Amino acid sequence: QVQLVQSGGGLVPAGGPLRLSCAASGFTLDRAAIAWFRQVPGRDREGFACISRHGTTYYADSVKDRFTISRDEAKNTVYLHMNGLKPEDAAVYYCAADLESDAGCSWEDYEHEYWGRGTRVTVSS
Repeated sequence: QVQLVQSGGGLVPAGGPLRLSCAASGFTLDRAAIAWFRQVPGRDREGFACISRHGTTYYADSVKDRFTISRDEAKNTVYLHMNGLKPEDAAVYYCAADLESDAGCSWEDYEHEYWGRGTRVTVSS
């Protein structure tokens, strides 16, 4: 059974760091691409980062140089390291898996078959 269990959200002051976790089960990370999305109420879900099955990472301009994806294959967990958080980064964050990926990854919703339940990030100004 494929599952993505998220943790690590919370309240952080502007400029501060936060790490989100996405623990996968039912598959191994070398068999899937993982993407991160976020959603603010009233707005469309926004994809912004992904890691391919081979470990290559990609970032949208909005988070590049502030956010980093890493993974621990022994724990079958992907992490989103967020630094320099801004109030506009506040959202519910989701990880999602694409088990049909080949060499790359994307942050298009429709590419991802499995989703975590989301974790809220609040940034105080």
